[in-house]
Amino acid sequence: MIVITWNIQWGRGVDGRVDLARIVDTARAMGDFDVLCLQEVAHNYPGLETPALGNQWEQLAALLPGFHATEGVAVDRFTEGIGRQRFGNMILSRAAPLQVLRHALPWPADASHPSMPRMAIEAVLPAGSGAVRIVTTHLEYYSARQRAAQVEALRRLQAEAAGHAGLPARENRRGGPFEVRPRPSRGVLCGDFNCSNADPMLARLQEPEGDAPGWCDAWPIANPGQPHAMTLGLYDRKQWPDGAQCFDFFFVSQDLAGRVRRVKVDAVTQASDHQPVLLELDA
Repeated sequence: MIVITWNIQWGRGVDGRVDLARIVDTARAMGDFDVLCLQEVAHNYPGLETPALGNQWEQLAALLPGFHATEGVAVDRFTEGIGRQRFGNMILSRAAPLQVLRHALPWPADASHPSMPRMAIEAVLPAGSGAVRIVTTHLEYYSARQRAAQVEALRRLQAEAAGHAGLPARENRRGGPFEVRPRPSRGVLCGDFNCSNADPMLARLQEPEGDAPGWCDAWPIANPGQPHAMTLGLYDRKQWPDGAQCFDFFFVSQDLAGRVRRVKVDAVTQASDHQPVLLELDA
């Protein structure tokens, strides 16, 4: 299984041009992916520095026929004179999800910083050795308080999934909302965490929660002894005057860590202010 995660900045490249076809073509060139996880997908935002017009969830789905498109809307509002506006994440998968869960992440009030609602989208996908959860998210940038609360929520979600995985078999009400569908502890968590690998919050994310298999950073598993590759600020120095940083990660549950084969970053593309990251698993 090949998974790519990418904060696409609503398709806006370093050249200032919004081009979703360029996003998809770049991802395809990086690897024959089974799952594409995207952050900063927009619907009807004319007020952005380079406007995002139309419904990008629909536009991206049309660019990947044969893939199953799942929306993860974090911001959903109606603005007079503009209409409905949405902003969030997306998962495109070659296989149909066995189930999809959408999680609103904590958003505690913080008067010191601008912020927006955040969410994580979870798709349970079939794989050769059993179902795997793919979770993608985009944590708060400005408020460390909010980001810390969101990290705690991601830890709880892993423990919750492990609890569901351990439930005994029961009568299956096929075709109804109570039909039993798998939610394994085996999972992949990816996205833009808006902090570096040296941040204590990412160490906290990887601490165990009860008996559940915890999250672990996939980069050192695949690239032992190598520092994390940088994932933003390589080319866009206007938005990132401090230069290159690493904000985009793959974490895998401990019961999936032995199946990590490869993690790499495309450090060449300028199709977004972030670089795409690829994970390959023997899933």
